[in-house]
This record gives sequence, structure tokens and C-alpha cells, in this order.
Amino acid sequence: MVYSSDFANIIDELSKIPLEEQEMVLEILQKRVIERRREEILRHSEESIEEYKKGLTSEGDVSDLIKELNND
Repeated sequence: MVYSSDFANIIDELSKIPLEEQEMVLEILQKRVIERRREEILRHSEESIEEYKKGLTSEGDVSDLIKELNND
């Protein structure tokens, strides 16, 4: 994996701080990732609702989906 020099510098600097502070940074980053994922889920759900309102979706069960996929 190729890292930018900024990323490598950040990792190097983090390795210099005490373990307890590294753990705090980890916890903060984990919470931020969770929040970004929640925002992404919200955005996708809003897009899905709009597609539904516009009639761009269809109803059915798993077998209907498989039939539709096999017809394409």
C-alpha cells in the first residue's frame, strides 16, 4: 500500500506519543468513522426514499429479484 508523505509523517508522530494518548487517538478516530458511516447510511436511505417516490423501485421477494437478474 502506498501512503502519502503526510500520512506517513502523521503515523510517525503518533508513534512518538505515549501509549495512552495513542489509544485516545484511536478511540476518537473510531468514533469519527462510525459517525461518517452513519451519515453515509442516512444519505443512501434518503436517496432510496426519493427513488421510491419517483417510482424507480419495484416490489418483490428474493425469488422475484433472482428471476429479474436472470432475465437481464
